[in-house]
Amino acid sequence: MLFLTVFYVVAGLGLVLLALPLIKRKAKPNVLYGFRVPQTLNNPALWYEVNAYFGRWLLASGAATVLAAVALYPAKLSVDAYAWAVLVAFAVVFVPGLVLSWRHMNRWAKSTTP
Repeated sequence: MLFLTVFYVVAGLGLVLLALPLIKRKAKPNVLYGFRVPQTLNNPALWYEVNAYFGRWLLASGAATVLAAVALYPAKLSVDAYAWAVLVAFAVVFVPGLVLSWRHMNRWAKSTTP
């Protein structure tokens, strides 16, 4: 179980580190990393706006993963229950972040279209 906890903490911190360049608008449009859809890849202004927004959700997802992994470690759950609980903590933040980032992208694109 300790290995799994360390894995989740490292993965969560990895998400936090990946989020920082997005939030700071330092990640240029690319096909490997970020909120990569045709609309953002074809419009640099939209890319930076949407990825800064999405980056905040990614940071929160990573933090939720780390917090859940650490908080649930002493709970004496089975390995399966522990893994599912940490996954749910991640998904509860990440899935709304995806949906709201998509909505943010559509609203921002409409507001800037002449």
